[in-house]
Amino acid sequence: METKIIENAFDELLKCQYEKISDTNLKVTLPIQPLFINSVGVVHGGIICSLADIAMGNAFPIDENNRQTVVTVDLKTTFIKAAKGKFLVADAHIIKKGRSLNHIDCFIYDDQNNLVAKANGIFANI
Repeated sequence: METKIIENAFDELLKCQYEKISDTNLKVTLPIQPLFINSVGVVHGGIICSLADIAMGNAFPIDENNRQTVVTVDLKTTFIKAAKGKFLVADAHIIKKGRSLNHIDCFIYDDQNNLVAKANGIFANI
């Protein structure tokens, strides 16, 4: 399935790679860079939150001008296990599309397919 994403300098800086699974499911792979590692030796929580936000926001269709159609209203991330390895994968699933608000879940896995975090968000249509 063709993946149309919003061209975004931040996503490019992070070297995100996208795989559209369905109209309601998107996977984003993030190669772990040394800059992402905190003083404890694991991926910084802010990087994981950013990955979840990127995956969830890009799961929604873009408009005819190649612009996003939603913005984040609420984002909650729960950290389950320390994130290490060569890459992380965010697996975002749209749960409910509404007239003004949309609910979406995201699961973040390491390169050994261990669940390291889960996130859910509410995104407003713009």
